[in-house]
Amino acid sequence: AITLLTELIRENFRNSKLKQCFLPALGELLFLIASKEEKGEHPRECWAVPSAAYTVLMRCLREGEERVVNHIAAKIIENVCTTRSCHAQVFITGEIGPVLWYLFTHSTGDSLKITPISALCRITRSSPNAFQSVIEKVGLTAVLNSLANGICKIQQYMLTMFSAMLSCGIHLQRLIQEKDFVTTITRLLESPSTFIRAKAFLVLLQVLINNREMLLLSCQTRLLMYIERDSRKTMPGKEQQGGSEYLSKCLDLLIYHIVQELPGILGDILSALTNVSGRKHPSTVQAKQLKLCLPMMPVVLHLVTSQVFRPQIVTKEFLFNYGILLEFIRSIDSGETILDRAIGQAASEELIKTTLLTFEAVTEHPSLLMTHRLTVEDSIVPPLVSLVHSQNVEWRLLSLRLLSETTSVLLRHEVMGEERGESLNSNNKLLSLIRDLLLPQYERILLAPDPVPMYALKLLVALTDGSPASVSLMEENHLFPALFQVILRYQDSILGNTMQTVIVLLNNIVANKNVNMMPLFQEGLTHHICNLLTEAVALYLEADDKRSTKTANVLLLSLLDILQSMLTYTANIVRQTLQAQKSGAGGNTQAAEDLLLINKPLTDLISQLIQLLPSEDTEIFLSASQSLLLLVQLYGGSNQESMSPENMDSFAEVLKSKEDPRELKLLLKIVKRLVS
Repeated sequence: AITLLTELIRENFRNSKLKQCFLPALGELLFLIASKEEKGEHPRECWAVPSAAYTVLMRCLREGEERVVNHIAAKIIENVCTTRSCHAQVFITGEIGPVLWYLFTHSTGDSLKITPISALCRITRSSPNAFQSVIEKVGLTAVLNSLANGICKIQQYMLTMFSAMLSCGIHLQRLIQEKDFVTTITRLLESPSTFIRAKAFLVLLQVLINNREMLLLSCQTRLLMYIERDSRKTMPGKEQQGGSEYLSKCLDLLIYHIVQELPGILGDILSALTNVSGRKHPSTVQAKQLKLCLPMMPVVLHLVTSQVFRPQIVTKEFLFNYGILLEFIRSIDSGETILDRAIGQAASEELIKTTLLTFEAVTEHPSLLMTHRLTVEDSIVPPLVSLVHSQNVEWRLLSLRLLSETTSVLLRHEVMGEERGESLNSNNKLLSLIRDLLLPQYERILLAPDPVPMYALKLLVALTDGSPASVSLMEENHLFPALFQVILRYQDSILGNTMQTVIVLLNNIVANKNVNMMPLFQEGLTHHICNLLTEAVALYLEADDKRSTKTANVLLLSLLDILQSMLTYTANIVRQTLQAQKSGAGGNTQAAEDLLLINKPLTDLISQLIQLLPSEDTEIFLSASQSLLLLVQLYGGSNQESMSPENMDSFAEVLKSKEDPRELKLLLKIVKRLVS
């Protein structure tokens, strides 16, 4: 039958209608024979196919034939090549690839385009050289342009062929170095088709296996964003689309490979920097190594900022190596090592910035810092402290911010540990580093130009929050005068970030029960708090909507807390002196009298505190009333303005509005002390 059909087609080759009738029948027979042979159901000699049959089919593919005939011939080859038989192997010739590609590019309908590409894909599965011959003839650019075709099946077949070529090593060096190839494949990750995205991930995996440097371009073309998106879609519990399991497996392979590549990337960077450490004039070979390895540093940043990769790559080993890198950065910043002549100033600065931003991404996840606390303290904090003294304002700011965040997390972790009964050395390495290397230079940092003071203050806030004993370190390093200079400098911007931060710091200092507040009083604490509270109360009372002025409210509450701590400290000193006199132990009456005299200007705040009493904010009422009670207990009604009609109206209003007996009792105590 096959011989007969072949002869009929040959004899009537110019008759297109007859060919359209006979070719499908010939194709069905060829496919049947190939299928049976693949299954091994019959001996091969029973299914002999004359070579003329294949010759006729190849002639039907040529240019000049009607498109329908071309399509039928391509469909026959596609079907036969789905089998792994000797009949499929016959179609693997040097000209088959370009011929099918010509049909693809010169066909108009979707089905006419899909069939030749599908046939080429089947052939490429057995012989990737077929697709290579296409690239060599028409050029890689033309092949890549065909991927822009919106037909999903065509894109899927093309990706399959590229993957087959890469996995066999054919055309390898050209493809893995071609940036347009990588960006074109990456754009296919936007496809709605799960299979296309999965195959695109596989092609990129093949590229990255053979060329690590392409990981940088992949990150820049948003590969990690696509990985994160599809990782969420394939998570257990999500509604799964067709092909999700295949996509998930492809993703896992790519993610695993990238995670395994990171230590090598970081290791190459460290090796290149080790070779030039302490050198001001790197050799030509060293400069070449630097130019090759250092541009990969952004890859580390991209991976650390990715929620998919971060948990897998931020390990003890990674942070230890990062600490070594940070030490090199310190050396570069200080001028011990000079890279400008080897890679240029811009690249050198970019390396420093990227390195610091990498750790910033880690600090945004406190659990990572707490998990690897000892490694962070031993390897990362020391060079970070050194970078705070950088001459470059940007690095100094970034280092201060990172140190502030790190200190806050680590000290909070230690406080929690103490609460759980864990044994912690109060003289830990973190505090020792800050005490020995940072605080002695801190006055200069606090008085530096904007915005350095704000970040410097945030570090002190983190320090005093986590370790109250650090207040004494501030006193030892004479930082209190510098704090008041900061207040004077920013007093016209009371709601600014710097002033808010310094007030939080002052609150931490005066709230410490072990602090000796006399140095603070002597430096003018009373005067500054009077001025700040006066302005804060005015801002609060002038606001139309008290709830909308959240910043002013927080500021006012912090200042009221500071005032209460000052008055409590004064009241305790006075009470201890009186008790000592009663017991006959004497007591330093002069110190108590001096303290009362220093704080006498606080009585000017009595009127402002009275005006806060009718506030609807419970916290402000309680804070103001408690401070007011302490003031009148210490100084009575010595301030004549305290009994003004306006103040009496405030008392009348608040006494009418309050129903809690304890609050009423507190208010009546204040009134009694004012009038007595």
